[in-house]
Amino acid sequence: MSESLKQRAYLANKKGIGLENLKSIVEGAVLIFALAIFFYRSLWAVIFLSPLLLLYVREKKKSAASRKKREIQMQFKDAILSVSANQKAGYSMENSFRQAYADMILLYGKNSPICRELYIIGTGLGNNMILEKLLYDFAKRSQTEDVLEFAQVFAAAKRSGGNMTEIIERSAAIITEKAETEKEIQVLLAARQMEQKIMNVIPFGIVLYIQAASKGFFNVLYHNLPGIIIMTACLAAYITAVMISRKIVNIEI
Repeated sequence: MSESLKQRAYLANKKGIGLENLKSIVEGAVLIFALAIFFYRSLWAVIFLSPLLLLYVREKKKSAASRKKREIQMQFKDAILSVSANQKAGYSMENSFRQAYADMILLYGKNSPICRELYIIGTGLGNNMILEKLLYDFAKRSQTEDVLEFAQVFAAAKRSGGNMTEIIERSAAIITEKAETEKEIQVLLAARQMEQKIMNVIPFGIVLYIQAASKGFFNVLYHNLPGIIIMTACLAAYITAVMISRKIVNIEI
């Protein structure tokens, strides 16, 4: 039954990843087509620029993974707060997680990442699986540091016979503080990230304006070897600037 739960989680994640990859490939293909027309005015340039599709898909994967981690961190924080409250109300540890699943459905919806994970945990508990193992599996699937640290602390406390209510409460407080700090950082960076996106499209706007105001101004840069070299250098400089700007505004704690 353990393998069945893992397979279910794997298939759900694989389906989501497959849809995201398809979306990224379509977006990347459109972007490469636009770059080929803008920088070279030639559809043959699509072949030359095709390696950029791999770079684009890779960057989208990184962004999606980072976004999912932030999402699961925020939702896991609320789930642990619910578990802590249930513990104080007198629930057993296993029933606290089951009740947390019901609470998270009301808060985030049944199809949210945290509800899928809590459902797997609840189903595993119903099949007499060990809670510590279920939490470790959750940590491996999510690749989230907060979940892994909680699973380790929980397992150590179970082995040593510590005060689980106090340990859960303290862990919830630490996770909440970290999550709120990261949320504040993201709010502060939101304006800078928007500015970065605007700056990414400004060069195209400038060139389009000049082309509209002075038709034929850039014709000398197309369909000849010196122009191709210059435009390739400009494209390389633009891609480098975009990647550097992304690194500047993306901060992880």
